[in-house]
Amino acid sequence: MQYREAKVFGKDVSVLGLGCMRFPRGKTAAHAIMQASLDAGINYFDTAYVYPGSEETVGEFLAQGHRDEVILATKLPHYLCKSAADFDRIFEEELKRLQTDYVDCYLIHMLASPDQWQRVVDLGIEDWTARRKEAGQIRHIGFSFHGANADFKEILDAYDWEFTQIQLNYFDAHAQAGLDGMRYAAEKGLPIIVMEPLRGGTLANKLSPDAQKVFDEAGPDLSYAQWGLQWLYNIPEVTCVLSGMNEMQQIIENVALADLVTPGTLSGETLEVYERAVQAIRGEGAIGCTGCHYCEPCPKGVDIPTCFHIYNSGLSTSWFAGEYDYIQNTSLGGKPTNAGRCVQCGSCEPKCPQQLPIRELLQTVVKRYEGIPYKVATSVKRRVMHQN
Repeated sequence: MQYREAKVFGKDVSVLGLGCMRFPRGKTAAHAIMQASLDAGINYFDTAYVYPGSEETVGEFLAQGHRDEVILATKLPHYLCKSAADFDRIFEEELKRLQTDYVDCYLIHMLASPDQWQRVVDLGIEDWTARRKEAGQIRHIGFSFHGANADFKEILDAYDWEFTQIQLNYFDAHAQAGLDGMRYAAEKGLPIIVMEPLRGGTLANKLSPDAQKVFDEAGPDLSYAQWGLQWLYNIPEVTCVLSGMNEMQQIIENVALADLVTPGTLSGETLEVYERAVQAIRGEGAIGCTGCHYCEPCPKGVDIPTCFHIYNSGLSTSWFAGEYDYIQNTSLGGKPTNAGRCVQCGSCEPKCPQQLPIRELLQTVVKRYEGIPYKVATSVKRRVMHQN
């Protein structure tokens, strides 16, 4: 196992971490996965309040004498909190589930916008966190992010965070926080915990035939999951890559590269394979946006690269998956950034290195993702926010 420095934590972190959301059925099988992970040198376990049964299962395993062997991370679902009393209620329940009196890494779960963070601040999260840290019940405070690049940086600057967790993989290199946001956080000295390294398994077992062919020709001895993980292991700013391993073979496979691929290992030729694979995944009809962000800022706040990226990824997965991503990443945070906000001013198009007809393409996104499901979801969001 390869370990990466995380001075904030006071100990090095295994480059591969165990994501505890998708355990196999049955506590015996789940405990076997955790034991095998420890035996392989994995020392970062990540769970959350809203993962069904996960905290209890992890807690029962740790109570068998393993608590000091792991860096334990869990999360506060801010979206379920209406007062500081909810912070206390949920956290105490988590400690009970986990059978511990402290959490190493505590995350504000699923922040997507500065407005969401401000709402939690208004509820008193800063004083609450300070008290829990002073009591030794929270060692390090961070957040997991699901939003746009600019919002990620704003949240990072709004508080003295100690680490962060972001979605990152070779297909989403320029989506959400992206490589740019990752580097911004690393410059602040924050450990970077990566989630969704394989997009929920899509990059491991649901690749298009054309993408499979790209990887098979370049490295037939590597599985598609290994291709995905080594891209992340190669990045020096990445501290730990979470994998929701629920089979022994997955642990064996994922660990195999965890001490072989260090930062800078992959050649330029190998990195070009990923570019070809991304193009193959996107397939025909994809928008040729490179995620350079030169088109921004949009006067109306449209996150143009994110809208285009979600459109492209939806072509390779399904309309439903794309719709979910679109609503989550453009309209469930604070200020909407969806394509429908475009007023056809055209300020973006002269800045585009690819000379894309951005206004026309944004309307293509609107037609695909801003139909009745979108309108229902955003209407519900407005009612909930009004009630809060």
